[in-house]
Amino acid sequence: MQNVTILVDVQNIYYTTRHSFGRSFDYNAFWRQVTADRQVVKAIAYAIDRGDEKQRQFQNILRAIGFEVKLKPFIQRSDGSAKGDWDVGITIDALEYGMNSDVLVLASGDGDFDLLAKTLTEKHHTKVEVYGVEALTAQSLIQAATHFTPIDNNLLLK
Repeated sequence: MQNVTILVDVQNIYYTTRHSFGRSFDYNAFWRQVTADRQVVKAIAYAIDRGDEKQRQFQNILRAIGFEVKLKPFIQRSDGSAKGDWDVGITIDALEYGMNSDVLVLASGDGDFDLLAKTLTEKHHTKVEVYGVEALTAQSLIQAATHFTPIDNNLLLK
């Protein structure tokens, strides 16, 4: 049985599935798919905390599925732009847990993770499976992954 670490960039998955399909990602279907015949080492969902009740309910659903939920506060800049990305946190956790896993599953289309995928596969011999919306996933990340799975109707809520 393979050991797997699962890391989800919640904001990236939310916005890319909404933009491409007008639907939400099905975290239960995803969990079933990536954990089948595998032992979970760690599963983390990285999100932004805006402090609203609907978001808290969603975070509790993620916890019930099996994810640890890591939150960062939503930061609104004075120019109107917003900040709240988890790239460094995801990278640190991927290196920490990925080195002790046979497979690292990364749900994100962010091309900033291509170097991470290459490092895990080349230096630590960890397979990296990337899940993302194909049209909105960086080609460099797709190419760096051991395997790319496009998010489609099977991984979306009805």
